[in-house]
Amino acid sequence: MEKKKTTAQEVEARLIEFASRIIDVVEALPKTPAAKHLGGQLLRSGTSPALNYGEAQAAESREDFLHKMKICLKELRETLICLKLITKRTWFPAGKLEPLLAENNELVAMFVASTKTASGNSQSIKH
Repeated sequence: MEKKKTTAQEVEARLIEFASRIIDVVEALPKTPAAKHLGGQLLRSGTSPALNYGEAQAAESREDFLHKMKICLKELRETLICLKLITKRTWFPAGKLEPLLAENNELVAMFVASTKTASGNSQSIKH
């Protein structure tokens, strides 16, 4: 059975939902200096992919598109590490962040595949 291709609108919707869930996590963090620091970092990296993906959809060239997609990927990876660190701190009940971590991993995988495809398409055009 062939896997259905995810549309740009579906990716955007997932990224917006992900960003919203990140905001919920940040707002639920304790008001300690460490949590505030990590919360600020998580807020920036966790909402950035949705915003950069929007920019990628209006890219001026293939190279611009690829660059913005790679920024999304970098920010998703940063978010994953931040979520893992927050999980390690036990500021939330065990397993509470697992669904968000799983979605983060799925988004990373999607962007890895997309950047590989876009990079391959870009290379084939140049030759």
